[in-house]
Amino acid sequence: MTGKLLIAGAALALISSCSMKNPLLEESSAPFGAPEFDKIENEHYLPAFETAIAEAKAEIDAIVANEEEPTFENTIEAMEYAGQTLNKVASIFYALMEANTNETMQEIAEQISPMLTDYSMYVSLNNDLFQRVKAVYEQKDSLGLAVDQMKLLEDNYKSFVRGGANLSDEDKELYSQWSGELSLATLQFSKNVLAATNAYTLHITDSADLAGLPDFVKTMAAETASEKGLEGWAFTLQAPSYGPFLKYSANRELRKDIWTAYNTRAIGGESDNTEIVKKIVDLRIKIANILGYETYADYALEERMAKSKATVNGFIKDLLEPSLPFARKDVADVFAFAKKNGFEGDRLESWDFSYWSEKYQQAEYSLSAEELKPYFQLESCIDAVFGLATRLYGISFTELDNVPVYHEDVKVYEVKDADGSHLALFYADFFPRASKRGGAWMTDFRGQSIRNGVEYRPFITIVCNFTKPTADTPALITHDELTTFLHEFGHALHGMFAQGRYPSLTGTSVSRDFVELPSQIMENWAFEPEYLNSFAKHYQTGEPIPAELIEKIVAAKNYLAGYGQVRQLHFGYLDMAWHSLTELPAEGTVEFEQKVLAPYAVMPAVEGSAFSTSFSHIFSGGYSAGYYSYKWAEVLEADAFSLFKEKGIFNTEVAGSFRKEILEKGGAEDEAVIYRNFRGHDPEPQALMEKLGLVK
Repeated sequence: MTGKLLIAGAALALISSCSMKNPLLEESSAPFGAPEFDKIENEHYLPAFETAIAEAKAEIDAIVANEEEPTFENTIEAMEYAGQTLNKVASIFYALMEANTNETMQEIAEQISPMLTDYSMYVSLNNDLFQRVKAVYEQKDSLGLAVDQMKLLEDNYKSFVRGGANLSDEDKELYSQWSGELSLATLQFSKNVLAATNAYTLHITDSADLAGLPDFVKTMAAETASEKGLEGWAFTLQAPSYGPFLKYSANRELRKDIWTAYNTRAIGGESDNTEIVKKIVDLRIKIANILGYETYADYALEERMAKSKATVNGFIKDLLEPSLPFARKDVADVFAFAKKNGFEGDRLESWDFSYWSEKYQQAEYSLSAEELKPYFQLESCIDAVFGLATRLYGISFTELDNVPVYHEDVKVYEVKDADGSHLALFYADFFPRASKRGGAWMTDFRGQSIRNGVEYRPFITIVCNFTKPTADTPALITHDELTTFLHEFGHALHGMFAQGRYPSLTGTSVSRDFVELPSQIMENWAFEPEYLNSFAKHYQTGEPIPAELIEKIVAAKNYLAGYGQVRQLHFGYLDMAWHSLTELPAEGTVEFEQKVLAPYAVMPAVEGSAFSTSFSHIFSGGYSAGYYSYKWAEVLEADAFSLFKEKGIFNTEVAGSFRKEILEKGGAEDEAVIYRNFRGHDPEPQALMEKLGLVK
């Protein structure tokens, strides 16, 4: 997943009365001009936002007040470079809000949300500014613009129209009001998910209740308990704790307990999101309607590769329906195995599936995560992931100890191109903590751009929640975590290789349904024997991973592929259901979700549980009416990686083309054109079905 915030435009006339030195506003003295995290305190954020907003507004005012005729340079380019201080402040603040937050930052976020909404409205509803943009747009074909300039002009014009520039004064007020309410609602949603996740602890004091758990899971749980001041063992809803417990615990009641806690997060109680979900959906319907769209999905998809609801729904259906028989067979096979091996229930419940599917996998492929972990020491995996980039693209990584970080776990690397020139700074933050939200993502503290003839290279970061080291062992990650690492690193490469003039068109600033291509294609190497053989060694003995284990990894690659495909498509289908509404459903949030997913269910529904209330991707992230894009990008990457398979997985010619045509381009051209330039044809969904083995 990628999360990138880019702001361009104007702001409220707010002047900070604070006279203290502010590292967010001053020129950084750190190497490469990196953020001075060692100097940034909570009290710096609000004054920095106030000052940056006032500065950005003044820059927009200057564009509007220009008495010269509107031109591409004095209007479109000037807008692109307005608000750079605000971009800097916001990028740092919101990156840390996700990775290392605290209550004060969450309160600040609520304070600045209406300020940023008002700022956004000041730009998007500024008629004088729009008239200048419109004047340039209407003569676009006679201006002799380069491809990226034409894209910037068209994006700006459409942004104004889609942002309410053509609305009446009365409707502009409503649009502004609803946008402000929506911003606050999404913030509250995210805050509630984090609070609900951190509120739960499964505390175990009887060692008998640890039956089935591997030593590494028990050790981690003992350390978690110690950190919480508890005796015994503690399990949380963080992925490295929750996932292994469900997978290995022989105690069915405790599995049910933790599964229920996870799947009822933010349903009821102090962190309830059930009504906030409906509020967000309602506000999005109102915003879409006032802008002339029937649904929010119609509005959101217009600027993506898919373009329309019909295309997305057809895409999901074309993958979902042929995958369902495979998914149901997967569940039936696991159930049959469980019945043969002592399971006494009439059906598998959701808290049973991970446990029995893990045992079935071990029986079928003699493969377990516990057996693999000793061969994937995190430090070795870091070297291997960097080494893959070196082998494909010629770039190198050097760890730095003189660049400030926001948490002691964070590592920083200078990335150099093949010719030795500086390419980027890369920050890696691997381990879970209470101040970090779950999941894994990439973002940046500064994107690539060229201003006044000076190129600014990017500061890229990935944030993960991998298994932590313990007192006895180094950080050993699962093969799944290695795959996640490669995924996020693919996003990072997209940011590092960015080449272009305009920050809104470089790096990961591409359509949501295209942005996952560079990340998902990287996952393929996690299943290539030639690559795994190059680094996977036992952390204690140094022995290479046995050939038979690699064979099992490859053989098990499509284990439960049908189930996994349908599960992912469920999320996309649910997202589209919420954002294709023309009015709020009569049912509650939980009931609506269960009704929507019932026709395609492969596991029994659990009353009172739902995913919507913690579905951060669509209710507080950037994937609203866009979660399908993970599968969309899988189709792209399956087709793209087939060229590597044909020419060689380390083929530098193919890698060079992928870098030039995909990774460097950003959003400077239409993404369909960008993909065709690389591959020579449009992708076909059948490539994904064949890759997953979901063909009869």
